[in-house]
Amino acid sequence: MNIESAHILLVDDDSRLRALLNRFLTENGFRVTTAENAADARDKLRFMDFDLMVLDVMMPGETGLDLTNNLRADRAPVMPILLLTARGSPEDIIAGFEAGADDYLGKPFDPRILLARIRAMLRRAQPPASLTGPLQLGDAIFDPVRAELIGPQNRIRLSGAELSLLMAFAARPHEILSREALAAALDLDDVNERAIDVQVTRLRRKIERDPREPRFLHTVRGKGYILKPGP
Repeated sequence: MNIESAHILLVDDDSRLRALLNRFLTENGFRVTTAENAADARDKLRFMDFDLMVLDVMMPGETGLDLTNNLRADRAPVMPILLLTARGSPEDIIAGFEAGADDYLGKPFDPRILLARIRAMLRRAQPPASLTGPLQLGDAIFDPVRAELIGPQNRIRLSGAELSLLMAFAARPHEILSREALAAALDLDDVNERAIDVQVTRLRRKIERDPREPRFLHTVRGKGYILKPGP
């Protein structure tokens, strides 16, 4: 994927903001499709493929938070999701991560910050050149080159944040990664421990048979997390 020509789905019920961001992102080389609400976004998702979604939280009807949660639960085609929200409290941010969002940006914001966040999220979706071989996680195989987690039956879908975390662990298996290192892998501005723990918990649900008793992704008290791949 060419990051600068990625296809973005922009969802916001504010027609003025939607038009401004559409023009700005288009001028910066992206292909942009807009939607005015969650139902409109679902229609677009049925017929088109997107590399990333920019999604407003506060919309009438199905909110951006609800749509994010439902898309992840429905195993819809996975793409990074950036939430736009006027609510910037730690609780609101964590709720977004728990729903399956990959990043957030508080309103009002400088469009250049949005552009930087989008580029960073798209870069995270690319496999690092240093990763070459597959990684066995029980009955599943993670292929970092193809950015795929393959289970016994089929491909296991990963959100952008889950993929970024698994890439970081795959690059340094059997090493303890601090929350600071994981925040860097997720391009988070601050080391929000609870937000990172939420993302690790979501990843465990994808790679562990029993996330409460993990075989592969372990907590190291006071230090961070460690991935111990194996059969």
